[in-house]
Amino acid sequence: MYNKVILVGNLTRDIELRYSQSGMGIANTAIATSRKFTSNGEKKEEVCFVDITFFARSAEIANQYLRKGSKILVEGRLNFDQWVDQNGQKRSKHSVVVETMQMLDSKSDNQSAGNNYQAPQTQQNQPQQQQAYQEPSYKQQQQQPQSYQKPAAQQMPSSNQVPVIDIDEDEIPF
Repeated sequence: MYNKVILVGNLTRDIELRYSQSGMGIANTAIATSRKFTSNGEKKEEVCFVDITFFARSAEIANQYLRKGSKILVEGRLNFDQWVDQNGQKRSKHSVVVETMQMLDSKSDNQSAGNNYQAPQTQQNQPQQQQAYQEPSYKQQQQQPQSYQKPAAQQMPSSNQVPVIDIDEDEIPF
């Protein structure tokens, strides 16, 4: 069986983030999608509202970067929820459990929506981060048995051959 949903739309409310007893993040919100069509020569628009749920790290990322009105593409699976309300009535609804997401707002749209997060990254911090990243790989190489030799084509370049890439956090697509 195949259960896959792809939606593009705008969030209808801010993210509601909570944590399970095991510490996993769970974020709930809703997305509004629309369809424009012509019926009897008259232009119409149909809007569909769908509840969506993020889990784990994607829940925390969604909470940090997304706000009401944010444009987003989500891929996930359709989920059928059932419960009994306070009056004893059986209730149910369909929702989407998000597996992957892609933020579609531009950098300027995010800032105008109140997302003014700026990465605290300066030129002085980059060499320290690079050194901290290289250190574990150096320790791993020393822990390998003497009889094991990596093939020449797969050896890591030395630290002076690896270029430093300066990426602003706002350029990351997720």
